[in-house]
Amino acid sequence: MTDLRGGSTQVLVLSLLAEEPMYGYQIAKELERRSEGYFDFKEGTLYPLLHRIEKEGLVRGEWQVVEKGPSRKYYSITPEGRKVLEKSAAEWTTFSQRLLKILGQETEPAST
Repeated sequence: MTDLRGGSTQVLVLSLLAEEPMYGYQIAKELERRSEGYFDFKEGTLYPLLHRIEKEGLVRGEWQVVEKGPSRKYYSITPEGRKVLEKSAAEWTTFSQRLLKILGQETEPAST
């Protein structure tokens, strides 16, 4: 199951950043909260991904000074990142629907 979770990391991060810019720790905590603890990404997983997708032009990072504590690098999704998110989300939807069908737990197709 670790492979599936790891393979979904990019689409999950892009999905959050499509809502609003966030910094790394905030992304990790929000994924953990929304998944009720199922997705618990450590720094060793999340930050290399953020650096990679920033290099690929899917997100843009910008350092911001905060009143309390150190500066934070906020990430925001780019237009190219939105395209990748849309394609990846559709692929994951199809994958999960087919998997549930094979397992005998078929659900109604998600509307797009």
